[in-house]
Amino acid sequence: MAVLLTYTAEKHCEVHDPDGPPPASVVLILGIFFSVSETFTVSVKSPVSVQRGQTATLPCWLTPSQSAEDMEVRWYQGSDEFDTPVLLYQARAFHYSSQKASYAGRVSFGLKEETSGGLKAGDVSLKLENVTIEDVGKYICYVSSSDDYDSASISLSVTETGRSPLLSAVMKDDNKVNMSCQSDGWHPKPELSWSDSKKALISSNVSFSKNSAGFYSVHSWVLVSSSSEVSCSENSPPLQEGTWFHFWGCTIYHNYIVMCVKYIDTLDFTKNAKAFFFIIILIIIKFPFLTENVQLVDTGNELIKMKNPSDDMKDSLLRDNINAKFPDGDRVTCLTAVRGSPGFSSGRHYWEVSLQSANVDLKTSWWIGVTDKHKIPHDESFPPTTKNGFWFLSSCPKQEDTLHFSTEPETFIYVQSKPKTVGVYLDFDNRNLSFYNVEEKCLIGSLAAKFTGEVFPLFNPGKGDQGTMKILQRPAQDQSNNTEPVAKLQKNSPHYFI
Repeated sequence: MAVLLTYTAEKHCEVHDPDGPPPASVVLILGIFFSVSETFTVSVKSPVSVQRGQTATLPCWLTPSQSAEDMEVRWYQGSDEFDTPVLLYQARAFHYSSQKASYAGRVSFGLKEETSGGLKAGDVSLKLENVTIEDVGKYICYVSSSDDYDSASISLSVTETGRSPLLSAVMKDDNKVNMSCQSDGWHPKPELSWSDSKKALISSNVSFSKNSAGFYSVHSWVLVSSSSEVSCSENSPPLQEGTWFHFWGCTIYHNYIVMCVKYIDTLDFTKNAKAFFFIIILIIIKFPFLTENVQLVDTGNELIKMKNPSDDMKDSLLRDNINAKFPDGDRVTCLTAVRGSPGFSSGRHYWEVSLQSANVDLKTSWWIGVTDKHKIPHDESFPPTTKNGFWFLSSCPKQEDTLHFSTEPETFIYVQSKPKTVGVYLDFDNRNLSFYNVEEKCLIGSLAAKFTGEVFPLFNPGKGDQGTMKILQRPAQDQSNNTEPVAKLQKNSPHYFI
């Protein structure tokens, strides 16, 4: 904004011709103009925190409000990077020749608020897209005109929510249980805490590590009595808008462990919006049940190969068709899923699936569980989650020590040894589905399921390995009131994982 000062003076001058008429008076008005530029102050709002991969706006504006269209605006990091700016605006244009390479194509002017007038109102905020961990640090907003200049700094922090923590329990001597909680992929360093139903627990065993990409891993463990209710929680500080993982809790009664996981995602304290989810892990008591001989339902799917029992083969076999062209690429989707028979709408049922074959490595790609779909969607984009009627346990090919539940959000389970045979126990009346490692004689985990109608055994051979799924069959004389399989699995089971 310019202030115009005007000085006006009158001067008289006579001009005449000796031979002409009387002289005439000419009045000259002289104007002198002075232009004075108003000074300004650069104001900012700091600090700014943003989730990795999102867009950050670093607010910066001129006080008092005035146009910055004819000014120089320079954003840079650190006092020694003035000549390699993040963004440079001069003479009403952006200049990229000296721009720091890592910001190319990701920066522009933003608005400190929706009602801002932009450059015309002195808003010179920086808009930074697809934020990375490397973007963390101090940014300087520098503005200059022909008569004045000023600058201010803003701190940018970038957060990344880690992988769903893995909670495990190992029985020890003297009625003690060693509880372990671990997670990775966090930024900045996460906070981890233990508590029971009465107080916070202090654990001296907390370790952190940082990988080459700048992400943190955390692992902690605590020894508790066998009658404890324990929870582990992790979050990224400072706790503002962000993601909070809260695992509540692990209740242990005389070598029987009941675990319950509570997952709260995107907890916005400004709006008090909470999305939460429960998975319940239960140890099943001994009771009579029926061991099922499950058959595969052949729908003519050319992406898989299957064989049901015959005179020369007692078990059902299932694997992917290695000669097929998969429209879903390397992903494992419903395109290779198979429904089993019979279906169940009441009672307790048990069947076993072998993942090992002679002379080949243990199968590394598979789904095992149940579904309420009479016909499995032949759609690679269909999400097979508990919300959509799919309850199953699956492998994690890229994480050999981890299994996966089809929950939403995803739940991962740490295992000390990969199962060679998976026992599936369906308690329809109590809405519970459990999975056992048959060789290790231990429970892998259980899902509390809201069955609303008939459910069917579900299998998926996955793809990319040489292994074959084998749905084991029992002789007819062994089908009546058989308690042996689960009873053996429950007996003195030393490890329980969630």
